[in-house]
Amino acid sequence: MSVIPYPLTNTPNLISDSERRRRRRRRLMMEGLLLTKPPSHLNLSPHLNKLPFSPGFPSHYHFRPKHTHSFLPLSSLHNQQQTPKQTTTEDESYGEVKRIIGSRALNGATGMEYLIEWKDGHTPSWVSSDFIAGDVVAEYESPWWTAAKKADEAAFKRLLEVADERDVDAVDSDGRTALLFVSGLGSEPCVRLLAEAGANLDHRENRGGLTALHMAAGYVKPGVAKLLVDEGADPEIEDSRGQTPLDLAREILKVTPKGNPMQFGRRIGLEGVVRVLEGAVFEYAEVEEVIEKRGKGENLEYLVRWKDGGGNEWVKARFVAEDLVRDYEAGLEYAVAEAVVDSRRGDEGKMEYLVKWADLDEPTWEPEDNVDDELIKEFQLSSNNQAQNVSNA
Repeated sequence: MSVIPYPLTNTPNLISDSERRRRRRRRLMMEGLLLTKPPSHLNLSPHLNKLPFSPGFPSHYHFRPKHTHSFLPLSSLHNQQQTPKQTTTEDESYGEVKRIIGSRALNGATGMEYLIEWKDGHTPSWVSSDFIAGDVVAEYESPWWTAAKKADEAAFKRLLEVADERDVDAVDSDGRTALLFVSGLGSEPCVRLLAEAGANLDHRENRGGLTALHMAAGYVKPGVAKLLVDEGADPEIEDSRGQTPLDLAREILKVTPKGNPMQFGRRIGLEGVVRVLEGAVFEYAEVEEVIEKRGKGENLEYLVRWKDGGGNEWVKARFVAEDLVRDYEAGLEYAVAEAVVDSRRGDEGKMEYLVKWADLDEPTWEPEDNVDDELIKEFQLSSNNQAQNVSNA
């Protein structure tokens, strides 16, 4: 049982003298039982913003034991930002908490408010967690955070099916939501369930500014990363260090040893995360030609011409197909082919095609690798049609 006061506006205005004396005696008794503010009932360690991420996932919560009774006499709950004070005004009244029936995160994910159902039928009221006994909050929140730390899909389903006002973006003391935990644990079913329930996919926790995508990247969960991207998570949100999830995955991949059998699976997973996030960040298009290059090492870029007619653009070397880079470095020139007009088997048994060029008068024989697949298909279809016509004549 927990007893805290209702908002004063709900208190009856007319009471008898005997009722005033009774309330005064009860108030003085409760003031003698005033408890100090309970410590946070959720304690997570180590901190998630420490990098690089470890292969395991720090996901243990510790709940303070339940108390039999807790009394918090306050003068008013209307202004949740005011410091609670003990009072001796005769109009103060106390209500007995029946249960918590809803939750919502405060602006900025700095804490939680809970919707209190009163035993004597008063209208339910939103109350800051600071004004509610820890055992009452823990009884409501323990199943939710236990489901989060275990990535328990069935438990989440049961909690979400209850007709209350539970906030799927409920936060712990560091502003972390359940979605961040299950993303780090790699549970695609839980991520999908929370996303469908309306969870904020781009929520940033308070200590490191990490999002669910950062968690998936840091804990090497490519499947979750893809699912979050497909559900609409923003891959370009930065954490408090200015790093996107892609930056984070690359950073961890860079420091993960090569050639170590113990790290092989981790590197494969990180490469998968990088591919997913690169695909989300960069719009892929077909390059027609590499025109120029600049820079060195990680800063090497190529100026490319796109096949769809878009403007020429400088692109990081790692995003340009290796065969195009080889052709450019070998000094090969590109030209526009109009059609394939003939074919033959070359000296080494490989196919060659006679290509008619837009900027040349005479066609030239080219190896199959230098000819567009679509032009070859058109030529083969035309040849088959001609052969069919001859056979029918």
